[in-house]
Amino acid sequence: MSLIKQLWLIVAALLLLAFGGSLFIGVTASRAYIEQEVLIKNADNASALALTMSQMPKDPVTLELLVSAQFDTGHYRRVELRSPKGEIIEQRLGGDAIRDVPAWFVDLVHIEVPPGRAVVQDGWRQLGTLVLESQHSFAYRSLWRSTLSLVGWFGLAAVISLLLTWWIVRQIRRPLSAVVEQAQHIGQRRFTTVPAPRTRELREVVEAMNRLSAAVGNMLGEESQKLDRLRQQLQHDPVTGVLNREAFLSQLQIHLDSQDARASGALALVRLAHLVEINERLGRAETDALLNEMAHGLEQFGQAHGGGIVGRLNGSDFVMLLPGKIDLEQLRHDLGRRLAAMRERGRTPVGLPGALIDYAQGDQRSMLLASLDGTLSAAETRSDEGLMIAEGPQRRSLFTSHDEWRYALQVAMAKGIYLAHYPVLDATGELLHIECPSRLRLAGEWQPAGVFIPWISRLGLDSQLDLAVIDEAIRDITHRGKPLGINLSVASIQDAHFVIELQSRLKARPDVAKLLWLEIPEAMAIHDLASFRSLCRALQPLGCRIGLEHVGASFTRIADLQDLGLAYLKLDRTLVRGIDRVAEQQTILRGMATLCHSLGILAIGEGVENREEARVLFELGLDGATGPGIRQHEKPAD
Repeated sequence: MSLIKQLWLIVAALLLLAFGGSLFIGVTASRAYIEQEVLIKNADNASALALTMSQMPKDPVTLELLVSAQFDTGHYRRVELRSPKGEIIEQRLGGDAIRDVPAWFVDLVHIEVPPGRAVVQDGWRQLGTLVLESQHSFAYRSLWRSTLSLVGWFGLAAVISLLLTWWIVRQIRRPLSAVVEQAQHIGQRRFTTVPAPRTRELREVVEAMNRLSAAVGNMLGEESQKLDRLRQQLQHDPVTGVLNREAFLSQLQIHLDSQDARASGALALVRLAHLVEINERLGRAETDALLNEMAHGLEQFGQAHGGGIVGRLNGSDFVMLLPGKIDLEQLRHDLGRRLAAMRERGRTPVGLPGALIDYAQGDQRSMLLASLDGTLSAAETRSDEGLMIAEGPQRRSLFTSHDEWRYALQVAMAKGIYLAHYPVLDATGELLHIECPSRLRLAGEWQPAGVFIPWISRLGLDSQLDLAVIDEAIRDITHRGKPLGINLSVASIQDAHFVIELQSRLKARPDVAKLLWLEIPEAMAIHDLASFRSLCRALQPLGCRIGLEHVGASFTRIADLQDLGLAYLKLDRTLVRGIDRVAEQQTILRGMATLCHSLGILAIGEGVENREEARVLFELGLDGATGPGIRQHEKPAD
């Protein structure tokens, strides 16, 4: 039984005990008082009447008149005169009916008062014994009315007491519910903190639990910082802090192979001209500072243009990856202005020639880089401030205008979406869920998401597409009965109407909601935490599992999200690729898996290319794997 129910029972028992005690004592005391008063009345009246009879003539008429007069002047049940032998000389009897008092109350109270007795004298001899008994009906009536008044007043007091108790219980229950919820969160490895309540006992418990949550959070933060430093050493250039050549090329390949908006965009290659001469003139420290300033400027430009990624290919060459549909001419203008500003702010005049090229899903990484490098050499030959657009691979555009794209996309979504199926398996080869990237039928063929997602975002159709994908996922789960993983776009999550629509669809199908895994890019959850929290609060009570994909660079921020109840993390492909050959990556992934398990979160590796990588991942403690090397019903090699 809950503490609140026990408190209510105690309050109710106390009220009943107080009422019963008050009623019992009140009725008992009143009955005793009435019995005493009636007894005195009987004795006094009997004595007075006997004295009067003793002084009056003793003929029958006089005796009858005296008895009748006494009986008629008061409330009597019985007035009688008996001879010494017990014979009735004169008698008057009254009725016992009590019409306005319940019979059960009369039987329960039962007033019993002895009659008054007195001797009537006739000179020196005893004429008889006078017996006088008063009527009790008025006593019952008085007790009944006082009892009703007591019940009424006590009922009013009970209502006020219960209302006051309800208010007090409510004030206690709020912090108590917070304490219970916090305890449940800790049991789920979500180390949240709550405000300390005013109740001293609860405040001590909450403060202790808050200290525990803070200690665990600090521990997890320290461990994640250590892992991030290892990742920085492995993937980042020690001088500038941007990605090194291997890490950037891996990111580029991931973008070219992806099934989302990252599958198309632009590449920019910028060179610090005459690096050798600059190094000789300024010295190593000044040159490193110049390189660091240049990398920082490119990173700022990339973040301002949709979350670009910057890497250092060699000593003087920096490359920037800008995902999404981008106008190269506009990019050339904006980047040119930024490079000009960087040249002006520099400690010494420098040349920053550059080259731009667009990319799309399926392009060859080597061809893109070769074209960029050739164009950069041409720009450097012309001028140290040149910025040229490289000639990219010849591609056939499905449609030529915005209106054509909008019409084609809306028609395709109206006809229906196809969901591809890629399994996510655990260490035993059992299915965790199925990844389901969307496909649309455009220009007579089913096109992957990388082809149309940039146009979906550009035309503001994200929410419409995601709702269509959810509807198809509901049909798929209903038909197959297997858990599906669906990607949600950033724009949809930031759309309150979309979240409400999604919530209503899943409320109508609670059986489907429990089999739905929703994935959000890591960058979105970190940079728009408010929208992500709203999504979690709306969907988690329905049984959905919410996780992050492409987790890597911002892993240290995951501890900030541990109170949201994340179900899983998909670790980025750059950390998984070649895991069977690089010991440093194994250390990083083992630590990530340990931290995820400390928070009750599944750790899943993305982009697994072969069974050997999958075997190492599971040995490191990861819970699942997905990618080209993962096939359903196929267990990793022992």
